[in-house]
Amino acid sequence: MNYLSENLKNALAAEYVLGTLRGPARQRFQKLMMQYPPISEATQTWEQQLNGLGEKISPVTPDVSVWLRIEQQLGFVTEPEKNNIVSFTKAKSKIWQSIAGLASAAALVLAVLLVNVEPISAPDAQQLALVNNEQTELLWALEIGTDTIDIQATKTLVAQANADYQLWIVPADGRAPISLGLLPKTGKLTLNKPQLFDQIEIAALAVSLEPLGGSPNGSPTTVLYTSKLVTL
Repeated sequence: MNYLSENLKNALAAEYVLGTLRGPARQRFQKLMMQYPPISEATQTWEQQLNGLGEKISPVTPDVSVWLRIEQQLGFVTEPEKNNIVSFTKAKSKIWQSIAGLASAAALVLAVLLVNVEPISAPDAQQLALVNNEQTELLWALEIGTDTIDIQATKTLVAQANADYQLWIVPADGRAPISLGLLPKTGKLTLNKPQLFDQIEIAALAVSLEPLGGSPNGSPTTVLYTSKLVTL
């Protein structure tokens, strides 16, 4: 098995960061991180991406019934407390603190993946898109929020100095591609998301190679890459 394959490396790194890679598989991946720098770098990239999403989500306090079920499953209580009030004194403080920390981490991951809440100070990502080259190397990562599209160019991208890269919507109904703007060649860039983005069915996003300044005629000149949208 080629663990350095771009798809496999990113899939395992994402599972590791989310905590869904468990048991012997998790232990093997930890050894791979120590043996292969590209795997370690992929894991750090996923940590930054997912932690960034987590910071945009408001904290949610679990209901007391959740804590009660945890106590029951761990054997700290044998039957529900009256009025559903959880007694925390039955668990040893150090053990309970460790469990609470793990529960908080799990709650954060679940919140990132499942909860639709209002953001505190930044747009909440509703969709993601990853633009890869022919070697499946990541070139741009896109987070689509309520009103904006946040784009991060990766170090893998070797941009042409005498050309620009333009992002397009490819409508599912067959109409002509719709420009969203130019992509960054380095670093980050935020584009305004048009209302049309949420009003039509999108088959894919496309990246075209254009003269400096963008398409001269409102249509893609040379389509290089396409990417599917992933809804969170």
